[in-house]
Amino acid sequence: MLGGRAANGLRERTTGGSLPGLPFNGAALEVRTQMLATLGSWSGLVAQQRGLPAPGRTVAATTAFLLRNASWLASHPAAAEATEEIAKLVRDGGRVARPDGRRNVRVGPCAEPHCPGTLSLTLRERTGAGEPEIRCDADPAHSWASHRWGELNRSMEAGAAAQGAVAPAVERWLTAADISLLQRVPVGSVYRMASEQRWRRRQRAGRTYYSENDVRDYFGSRSGR
Repeated sequence: MLGGRAANGLRERTTGGSLPGLPFNGAALEVRTQMLATLGSWSGLVAQQRGLPAPGRTVAATTAFLLRNASWLASHPAAAEATEEIAKLVRDGGRVARPDGRRNVRVGPCAEPHCPGTLSLTLRERTGAGEPEIRCDADPAHSWASHRWGELNRSMEAGAAAQGAVAPAVERWLTAADISLLQRVPVGSVYRMASEQRWRRRQRAGRTYYSENDVRDYFGSRSGR
């Protein structure tokens, strides 16, 4: 070692570069860098104008700081600009995390008797991906077409009632595109129904989500006519 050669089994330590066998995701690094810059900029504005200590320069710290000061920022003249920039970060991050636009929505416990699995619906934003299916994580053979979501929910509720159990209230939220896929109706009709039926809604990262319970109740009443 003193002569300049490394002992057997030891490798010269180097700095920089990626670790062997660890894939480098350039898109993820780019989004993370943009997140740090954008969130840091808005956090700095809030801290300066409110006379608060600035948060640490991490995504987690700046996000928590902005959430704590969200009401103040919402009334700021630059609120629309902040909302637009942060919503873009969420979209960009989602595209990196889910390149195929896939999103899983938990439906509930498997409807098959004695199955311990959980049902999830996989939704894909990419067009031409085929009809989504509801699948069990314990047995792939337990699967249903997405339009049977309401039927499965009623089956699970009936099963819980028969056992004397009270199913926990779970509020799920769906986009207009999700509802269009599930119920096989045009997206434009979804917006009209949401307005006419006054479905509960929430805004998240610049997108509108509707209450799955309200949607299910509406389409359930239609099918029972």
